[in-house]
Amino acid sequence: MSKNIAVILAGGVGSRSGLGTPKQFFKVAGKTVIEHTVSVFDNHRKIDEIAIVTNPSYNREIEIMVIRNKWKKVKKILSGGKERYESSLAAINAYSDQPDCSLIFHDAVRPLISNSIIDGIIDALNTYNAVDVAVPATDTIIQVDGEGKVINSIPDRRYLRRGQTPQAFRQKVIQKAYEIALKDPDFTSSDDCGTVVKYLPDEKVCVVPGEESNMKLTYKEDSYLLDKLFQLRSTTISDQADFSALEGKVLVVFGGNSGIGAEVVSMARKYGASAYSFSRSTTGTDIADRNAVSECLREVRDKEGRINYVVNSAAILIREPLVTMNHDILDTMIRTNYDGMVNIAIESFQYLRETKGQLLLYTSSSYTRGRALYSIYSSTKAAVVNFMQAIAQEWEPDAIRVNVMNPERTKTPMRIRNFGTEPEGTLLDAHSVAEASLRTLLSDLTGQVIDVRIKRQAL
Repeated sequence: MSKNIAVILAGGVGSRSGLGTPKQFFKVAGKTVIEHTVSVFDNHRKIDEIAIVTNPSYNREIEIMVIRNKWKKVKKILSGGKERYESSLAAINAYSDQPDCSLIFHDAVRPLISNSIIDGIIDALNTYNAVDVAVPATDTIIQVDGEGKVINSIPDRRYLRRGQTPQAFRQKVIQKAYEIALKDPDFTSSDDCGTVVKYLPDEKVCVVPGEESNMKLTYKEDSYLLDKLFQLRSTTISDQADFSALEGKVLVVFGGNSGIGAEVVSMARKYGASAYSFSRSTTGTDIADRNAVSECLREVRDKEGRINYVVNSAAILIREPLVTMNHDILDTMIRTNYDGMVNIAIESFQYLRETKGQLLLYTSSSYTRGRALYSIYSSTKAAVVNFMQAIAQEWEPDAIRVNVMNPERTKTPMRIRNFGTEPEGTLLDAHSVAEASLRTLLSDLTGQVIDVRIKRQAL
């Protein structure tokens, strides 16, 4: 079986970015842009190997990153050239002994590349030898005269796309295209697919849908948008999981009396885990009381000898205008939804460090934008995401993973109390969210917002 090899192109010097450093080394969301990019490919199950092509002056920095991030798939650090195509050629030549491998070229400065785009690229390579990624052109495109002052034509926007990366090829195909191209004295190129289209006209290039979030860091202003997109970034969890791996694991679930938390406890026990549930209604546990949280965790640790996972699904939702909300209710919501989360994280740290375990939290779709009647709930759920992103970075050296589940509207007792009976089929069921939660616990993900969506029938 041929390998899928990701080639991360990081040879640029950032002359247009105005950042004072090559843009791939700009820091966003706690890491450099290139670290975010490489990590996506290193964690993707269908990527077999990674080669990083960089400016020779920065080889040492890349080597340090490989060690610091413990990337398992980075096998080559190659020196690129002044032009982009020279960096592509460095990888093409490095794998000339593997003509049937797939080379998946990606800009290091597109750190928000998604697993779904990578999956689409790899699937397309089963049929095509060359694959591009593109998004529809939303603005009208005009073609002007040589002076740029007069419109010559307006192409039909339906057939226009804006190219992104990755671009992927069978090694022997892209090598052949460049062998022909380099014999052309007028050859210029900033795009590998363009080289194939021009010099191998009989080779069809498949187009895989891209995503607007798969943006390229080019100018300094892009860095502000990129930072915001990282804050709001979410992902999905693979449907593939070996739930038998839960056997013998120890879970502590706060808010495990009903809804999603109860389903997590039930499913974990079904697969052989020891799952402990604590809540205000069943065990008298108030997570706003740090001593109570500490006692619960110590009790489980003393009995089982370890704690592998800590899950916090406890939350309070009261829909009411802020100025009419009873102060005691307002205070309870903040103390439960925010203070309780912080208490659980602090008290869990020592136990999760022992087992290299995971802390799992829950947010809501309302975290991206506050809504009327949800001022406290929305703001505390936004805090959950920011808190997770911060401590995931802090705890990474201790190999503790921290993630947040973001389910669509879910049928739970709390929702029924606030919204009454809603049409069947418009809500997720708690069991589906619990299943995705357990898959997340079994994954290597950290610092992620995991979307859980209703599976809708295609039209």
